[in-house]
Amino acid sequence: MNYVLTHFRTAFLACFVTSGLLATGSASAQDAIIIGQSAPLSGPNQALGEEIRNGANAYFKKINEAGGVNGRKVEMISLDDANNADKAGDNTKKLLEEHKALALFGYGSATLSRLAVPQAEKSNTPFVSPFTGADGMRKFNRVVYNHRASYADELEKIVNHYTTVGVKNFGILYYDDAVGKENDAAVERALAQRGLKPSVLVAMNRAQPDIAAAVAKTNAAKPDVMIVTTLFAASAQFIIATKRANAGMQFASTSFAGPNLLLNALGKEGVGVAIAQVTPPVTNRSVAVVVEYQQAMEKLTGKKEFGATSLEAYIAAKVLVEGLRKAGPKVTRESLLTALDSLGTYDAGGYRVTYAPMNHNGSSFAEMTVISKALTFAY
Repeated sequence: MNYVLTHFRTAFLACFVTSGLLATGSASAQDAIIIGQSAPLSGPNQALGEEIRNGANAYFKKINEAGGVNGRKVEMISLDDANNADKAGDNTKKLLEEHKALALFGYGSATLSRLAVPQAEKSNTPFVSPFTGADGMRKFNRVVYNHRASYADELEKIVNHYTTVGVKNFGILYYDDAVGKENDAAVERALAQRGLKPSVLVAMNRAQPDIAAAVAKTNAAKPDVMIVTTLFAASAQFIIATKRANAGMQFASTSFAGPNLLLNALGKEGVGVAIAQVTPPVTNRSVAVVVEYQQAMEKLTGKKEFGATSLEAYIAAKVLVEGLRKAGPKVTRESLLTALDSLGTYDAGGYRVTYAPMNHNGSSFAEMTVISKALTFAY
């Protein structure tokens, strides 16, 4: 009897220990890789923040359903900054210290990244794919990885497009701050290379844009093409009001506005407006990543609503995941930095990103599209 009890007790303990080990191993395997994002998820730029978040989550959902990255799920924690730089800085502290984010990802602009970058540097945390092409974010930084073209690349594309067909009279609308002035300088450089100068410079306050004053100054100068570098709401109001007074004037916007957001805000007044894009058009199903993105977005949202910004976020998330794969199952902030540095040229499906130890600007791809009479992008 004692032998039976002892044998039973031994078998039970062995089973218990084995079960505990299995449970511990399973829990470890299921620990999520935390990615931190601060984005405008409320306020006037809410739609932009939601597009970035949804595009990234569409890919993370796809990869998680396929087993995750090296057996681990990817979870993006998105905190609302309401397009306020100080709030984005506070969010970054919370993401790094409370949520222990492995990487920061998809901040909505250079302005929102301003207080995040120093924190990423101090904690040696990868700061991946801020949604900006601002010059200040393109300067080499050990922890910052840009996946997209610069605004200078886009503005050169715009100027080249119009000067090729003989246009010489340009105006520029820009925000009266550091990033806005960089955009103005980029246009002026592109024009100077062709022996041209802008006929009108219109600076606008970012927080409180005076649309009427901007329209009046533009109307007085009457440029043939007005290059617009502001966010979609201000851009749309400006274009609609100016276009009504100058039927022949043409308008070209950078991707900063959010191509689909600008199209929707303009409505029928958008016909003929050109927009530079840093991804293939979302309607171009000859590009593999566009088809993949559409399927993933529909699965995430249940809707066939696609946009350039969410496509950009999808591609950015795909690049980040490739870095996570290369970093291995025991990924750390440092090993992810090393993996991204060694990425080389990665083909996301017709869109290539190249990183190297001293090159963190992944792409210079930019192309022109125009809003058609059907209110879609022609390219």
